[in-house]
Amino acid sequence: MSDPKADRLALARRRGKRIAIGCFAFSMGMLGAAYASVPLYELFCQVTGYGGTTQRAEAGPAAVSDRSINVRFDSNASPGVPWRFQPNERQVTVKLGEVRQTSYHVRNEADYPVTAVATFNVTPLSAGVYFNKLYCFCFNEQTLQPGEAVDMPVVFFVDPAMLEKEELKDAPTITLSYTFFPVSKGEAPVAAARQGGAEDQL
Repeated sequence: MSDPKADRLALARRRGKRIAIGCFAFSMGMLGAAYASVPLYELFCQVTGYGGTTQRAEAGPAAVSDRSINVRFDSNASPGVPWRFQPNERQVTVKLGEVRQTSYHVRNEADYPVTAVATFNVTPLSAGVYFNKLYCFCFNEQTLQPGEAVDMPVVFFVDPAMLEKEELKDAPTITLSYTFFPVSKGEAPVAAARQGGAEDQL
């Protein structure tokens, strides 16, 4: 005859083991979801244009519309990036579907190397899904040596399908905005760090 007490103890152990395995699997699932959330969110933004996220394209559209739109360019650098950062053109007028190249001028005003990366968005936010970039310096780490200055190109077009959206059918001015954030501050002296960041807004 089996021992009821031993049977209850064995049952409790099996139940505890199942609970422990379940908790471990749940923890691993949550960890995986945390790592996946950033790329999934970026993918969601790129597909929907959410938050003014622009699109990436391999080539311009086959047709160019007769309708034109104004595109303004905005530039910002966070306090940890002592760069002078400004568009070489404040505003351009382009036809919908026309591929256009412009550039931003960047100069490191610190006496030490600075590495930064740029994020971007467009306004109106609903225009993000129609603003396509063929080439952009955004999301790539940029390192400038002391006093170094470079021009960073942007190649883009605005999809003519934008006119099909009710709030955009009048082709409002689109503003493309970039902000540089520090990646590595390096051996920046305290006095230099207090200088803050260069900022040039429209």
